[in-house]
Amino acid sequence: MEVIERNVYRTLIPRRFQDDAFVPAAPNPAPVRGKRAPEPPLPQPQQVQEVRIRPESTAFLSSLYTYVSGFYDVLLMASFVPFLVYFILSWGDHLRSRLLVTLEGEPRYMVMRALDGVGSMVRAYVIGNFLLGVLLSVVSMILFATVSLPYWPLVGPMSGFLSLVPYIGLPLALIPPMIAVLPVSSEPTMYLYLGVSVALLHLFALNLLYPKFVGSRVHLNPLVVTLALMLWGMLWGGIGLLLAIPITAGIKAICDNVAGLEPYGRLLGD
Repeated sequence: MEVIERNVYRTLIPRRFQDDAFVPAAPNPAPVRGKRAPEPPLPQPQQVQEVRIRPESTAFLSSLYTYVSGFYDVLLMASFVPFLVYFILSWGDHLRSRLLVTLEGEPRYMVMRALDGVGSMVRAYVIGNFLLGVLLSVVSMILFATVSLPYWPLVGPMSGFLSLVPYIGLPLALIPPMIAVLPVSSEPTMYLYLGVSVALLHLFALNLLYPKFVGSRVHLNPLVVTLALMLWGMLWGGIGLLLAIPITAGIKAICDNVAGLEPYGRLLGD
């Protein structure tokens, strides 16, 4: 029967289709009496591919990355400051006149007084920072001269003014004295003295001298200055520390010249 079936298949189906055609499966062998049929082979367990998990970054690396990213953000925003100052100086009068043209009557004079107050505040803020930088420079020169630090007349002012940079002022203030002491001393006590003295001076200036010098110039009381530094620093980080005093003093200048807001200006004032 199987021979007849194979001959019919070869006769009816063309040769080129014979490979893809259905070929009947061979019948299963009949079981032999007295013997058990062979059991089908058990499926082999699949091999589990080993997956290597990369270890998580340590807390130190995460903190370092956060600090470096904040440092980069501050430098990026600081790069816009020269352009911003240039455009404010060159286009300030133009913007002022165009703004006043849009107003009439009492609002025009109110806005004019507010803009004058903001301008006076900005000048006072710059002068206060400069005086504080001069004071820090003098104290830094005295500290560096006591240990005969090379080039202390130059290193002192550099460290003093760099200490005023918000958020990254302390590491920047440490760079000039650490570089100056490298060729002359390798004693750990010298580096410890410079690091501790600069750090204490920076903390003292930021928490006590800065509110007094800068706050009194812009007519803000020291408590408001400290709270402003904390609030804007928490919101915007280093940029918030840089803009905390100008923003708060600008708000006070507007409150002093807008009817109905004078009590808030007196609350912020000294």
